[in-house]
Amino acid sequence: MAKLLAMILAGGAGTRLEPLTRERAKPAVPFGGRYRIIDFVLSNFANSGVYRMKVLTQYKSDSLNNHLSRTWRMTAFLGHYVEAVPAQMRTGLDWYKGSADAIYQNLNIITDEEPDYIFVFGADHVYRMDTREMLSFHVAKKAACTVAAIPVPIEQGREFGIIDVGPDGQMRQFLEKPKDPPPMPGNPKMCLASMGNYLFSTDVLVQEVVRDAADETSAHDFGKSIISELYKHAPVYVYDFAQNRVAGQEEKEHGYWRDVGNIDVYYQSNMDLVEVDPTFNLYNDRWPIYTQPNNLPPAKFVFADEPNSRVGKAMDSLVSEGCIISGGGVKRSVLSPKVRVNSYSEVEDSILFENVTIGRRCRIRRAIIDKNVEIPPGMTIGYDLDEDRRRFHVTSGGVVVIPKGMKVT
Repeated sequence: MAKLLAMILAGGAGTRLEPLTRERAKPAVPFGGRYRIIDFVLSNFANSGVYRMKVLTQYKSDSLNNHLSRTWRMTAFLGHYVEAVPAQMRTGLDWYKGSADAIYQNLNIITDEEPDYIFVFGADHVYRMDTREMLSFHVAKKAACTVAAIPVPIEQGREFGIIDVGPDGQMRQFLEKPKDPPPMPGNPKMCLASMGNYLFSTDVLVQEVVRDAADETSAHDFGKSIISELYKHAPVYVYDFAQNRVAGQEEKEHGYWRDVGNIDVYYQSNMDLVEVDPTFNLYNDRWPIYTQPNNLPPAKFVFADEPNSRVGKAMDSLVSEGCIISGGGVKRSVLSPKVRVNSYSEVEDSILFENVTIGRRCRIRRAIIDKNVEIPPGMTIGYDLDEDRRRFHVTSGGVVVIPKGMKVT
């Protein structure tokens, strides 16, 4: 049986997710009520039988480190682990200069573990994937490296790193955000976008990051610096993620993948979860998403049979444990643990992080409210964006974001 190692890149600054990343790393940002973004890639590996994972961290990593240590406790007796690896400056006085440099600075891990194959995956995407299928493809093709890619409409290709492949799936060209993306074989309306997930034969990965480290002009980025050179002299193949099949997944979910790198995409990806028939279903117990367990009580809905109908209710929403909907209404929203919505308030199309309190008679729409925020009684958010911009962050898509711990008056 092949010896596998997953190295997960979790050190990016996450500036496009500001202010949600003001005090935490991007992979530690809450998602779907009770999860963190990193839980999705870790769950994919765990469900695929890849039980040795190194998470390479750097910026504002305390929240992420805490989550990993409290949540991802594997069976040490069997050699299973999820371990955070902070930037250690093993090769000099520099922090990670890019994704390829993060691997280079931790080559000691590869030397110690002696894996046959190494997965190098990002930590900030939402999807389900059976990585065993990618491994089988890699071995069958005798590839030096396999790049996971997802079909996207050709008019969207300018936003991604696009891969030109031959009929057998071998990479012919890698283009960073091209003006004229090449179509994928057999489908002129679609092109293949790199997901930033790679599988290497170990000797190839070591050779390439050492070569890259010696190049002072390099950006030290996997896409720009490693893959764009490797395919010219070694067999690099492209694995079509749309062909991946996960246990318990419905047909409409195949190929679901979201790069939640900016606020508007992050917001919409959460809203995907509250659809009546969601394209990404959290309730697949054959491929669970694991996260930190807790001892909170169930969510509570308070109804008072009064003439003015103080009814606590939630429709088309995810309501986590420990929440109390006390005579307020919640529609198409995602609530993290310990949220309280008080009487006569209405919360619509919103994401509320842990320990948020909504006072009485508030109206909240299309908002993301970060942890430990108390909204005072009678406040309206999301209905007058000009007014909201004076106090809060408002995205180009019209989503109002209130930072963690902000004193709202």
